[in-house]
Amino acid sequence: MLVKERSRKADSIKVTFVLPLESDAETVHLVGEFNDWQTTHPLIRQPNNTWQVSLDLKSDHQYEFRYLVNGETWCNDLHADLYVPNGYGEENCVVVTSSQ
Repeated sequence: MLVKERSRKADSIKVTFVLPLESDAETVHLVGEFNDWQTTHPLIRQPNNTWQVSLDLKSDHQYEFRYLVNGETWCNDLHADLYVPNGYGEENCVVVTSSQ
């Protein structure tokens, strides 16, 4: 799930990425165009069986992303704004950061 709100930073949207997981995941990372597909944004496990992280992303852009669970399993966000083919026979999620 994507929760979007106005950021304190000019020309940015605060996006909270929420991934519900019922499994025994040890680590979950948000990877995408905004971090050059690196595991630099770990999600934090919440008491309600979700994992979350918030980022300030530049307004009026589209960013492809996915979740990486335990360093090996790719997951998509069921509530992403869009989906696009990724060249590996799967789809990437897309978050749209509209300033309106």
